[in-house]
Amino acid sequence: MNAAIDLATRKGIEGVPEITDLTKLFLYVNSHDINARYLNFLKALTNLSDDIISGWLSINARTFRNYRKAGASLKHNTKEHVVALIALYKHGIDVFEGQDNFDRWLTTPNYTLDMKSPTDFLDTISGIKFIDDRLTAIEHGDNV
Repeated sequence: MNAAIDLATRKGIEGVPEITDLTKLFLYVNSHDINARYLNFLKALTNLSDDIISGWLSINARTFRNYRKAGASLKHNTKEHVVALIALYKHGIDVFEGQDNFDRWLTTPNYTLDMKSPTDFLDTISGIKFIDDRLTAIEHGDNV
């Protein structure tokens, strides 16, 4: 994990399972208190704006900022989505050897994605899984 990511975030997300195993992801979401801390972990993993992140979660930026306050209650589908995004970010930061490099790849239009940027796919769990599969392909030498 990137050294630029603070220790509290690294410790907080270390148990988040890979997105490749949706059963483990489901069990993790249902056995942990996914709350404002996890939204703050996600925010710490990316340099992207609240507008972009809230778009992935299908909420507006103001709601995203309110959810990030302690005591906020998240909907179940939002909890699952946040954990899936954290899993993706853990993988992407490892593949690209840094947060900035991964954010840059996520926001760049990609020929293999019909000139869409990977961020365009992160508003669904299946889209997150699809982009994670692209990361795995990169790890194995594909030019994605």
